[in-house]
Amino acid sequence: IAPVGFMASLVATFEAFLGLLTFAIATGLFYGRFSRPRAYLRFSDIAVIAPFQESSALMFRLAPFKNNALTDADVIVSAAIEVIENGTAKSNFYRLDIQLSKINTLALNWTVVHPINENSPFFGFSEDDFKNTDIEIIVQVRAFDEVFSNTVVQRSSYTTGEIVYGAKFVPMYYPDKENLSTVLDLDRINEYRREELPASLRNKE
Repeated sequence: IAPVGFMASLVATFEAFLGLLTFAIATGLFYGRFSRPRAYLRFSDIAVIAPFQESSALMFRLAPFKNNALTDADVIVSAAIEVIENGTAKSNFYRLDIQLSKINTLALNWTVVHPINENSPFFGFSEDDFKNTDIEIIVQVRAFDEVFSNTVVQRSSYTTGEIVYGAKFVPMYYPDKENLSTVLDLDRINEYRREELPASLRNKE
C-alpha cells in the first residue's frame, strides 16, 4: 500500500515520524529507569537509644549489600517531633548532630551515632517520652559509587514504634576461619541486646 497524492504522502510522512519519535522516547525512558544508579544500602529496621560516653545516643546502622565500592559517604539526619501548642498539634523539625557524619570508604557496616546532649532535641527524654511522642527520624545517605562513576543517594526513616530504648547493637562482622578476611553478616543487622543506661540518666527521668 503506497500513498497517492500530496496529502496522503504528507500524512504517511507524519505517521512515520511520529512512530520513530515514540519509539525513541520509550527507549530513553526505559534506559533511564533501569540504568539509574542505586546505592544498594540496607538499613537496620530499628534505631536504638544506647549508652554512649557516660550519657546516651540515638543509633542506627547501615551496610552495603552489593560489591559496589562506595567512597566519600556522608549522612544527613533530621528529626520531626510532634508537639502540642495552644491545643494544636504541629511538627517541629531539627537537624541532628552526628558524631561522624562522613567516612572515606563504606566497606563494612556503619553505625550512625547522634549523641543526646544539651544540643539534642531529645535531651531529657525518658523512655515514656520516646514511646508516647510522635517522632520520625529522617535519614539521607549520599556516596560516590566507583562502578557507576556517579553519586548515589538513598533515604530511610524511623518512627516512634521503631525506636528501641535501652538497647545496643550486636557486632555484625567477624573474622573467617583462616583469620584472613572479615565476614559481614547482613542477617545480623537488626540484632541487639538490652543495655542499661547510666544511673545518672535514670535518676533524671
